[in-house]
Amino acid sequence: HVQLVESGVGSVQAGGSLRLSCVASEYHFGNSCCMGWFRRAPGKERDRVATDNGVGTTYYGDSVKGRFAISRDNAKNTVYLQMNSLKPEDTAMYYCAAFCSGGSNVCGKPDTWGQGTQVTVS
Repeated sequence: HVQLVESGVGSVQAGGSLRLSCVASEYHFGNSCCMGWFRRAPGKERDRVATDNGVGTTYYGDSVKGRFAISRDNAKNTVYLQMNSLKPEDTAMYYCAAFCSGGSNVCGKPDTWGQGTQVTVS
């Protein structure tokens, strides 16, 4: 079955940058699956951070617009989240997600989640 594995250095000072990576195994998501990133801060609900629908449409949450960028390399089955100008409020567990079963290029409800990677901004 599909597995998503996130990676990326977890701690940074405010104003710094981090890049998260997410590799999909056992499945080639190509350009038909929407891919995305979510995050959950302590005591808060999980929020949608960014999505890329595979055919040129991206979405960003208001709190990260202009600072974060999602990208993908379909040949490597990898999606990235470049995070710049990080703030302490960006501290959260970040999750990679795939939206493959809801129709091509639809960023509806994720059907596969990564295990999460902690990002701490101090």
